Amino acid sequence: MATTKEASVAELSDQFRNSNAALLTEYRGLTVAQLKQLRSTISEHATYAVVKNTLTKIAANQAGIDTFDDQLAGPSAIAFVHGDTVAVAKALRDFAKANPLLVVKSGYFDGAPLSAEEVTKLADLESREVLLGRAAGAFMGLLYRAAYTVNAPLSKAVRTVDALREKQETAA
Repeated sequence: MATTKEASVAELSDQFRNSNAALLTEYRGLTVAQLKQLRSTISEHATYAVVKNTLTKIAANQAGIDTFDDQLAGPSAIAFVHGDTVAVAKALRDFAKANPLLVVKSGYFDGAPLSAEEVTKLADLESREVLLGRAAGAFMGLLYRAAYTVNAPLSKAVRTVDALREKQETAA
């Protein structure tokens, strides 16, 4: 039996190490169907695993994470994020609004612990694609302005030369 526990701890520890983030939730009272729905909602960016508290604490500590030590109580599940952390935080927030029995307790992201409030703030951020789109739009705007600034004196000079030529032709 100890080998099964050791294997579970090793697997959880690997998941902590190989994830962009880990978001701890309590799912007390949710049905199997609701958990399945939640898993499918976040499956593109994360794995949602129901975990044993004692083994999870050991695994997290082995991975250098002590964020969850005081919060591993009750029925716990962790979203191990391997994709867009903001998208997973949004999905958890939205699911919790529709299913108040899901409680986001805390998280661990980019080497730092996150409180439940910080996970909510993370969920309020724009998605990576939107932020990249905005950055690309701003960059394109800068390029167009730079091109106009470079071309404006040249086109002004061309118009001046054309006007002088017309003036000479009409004078002659």
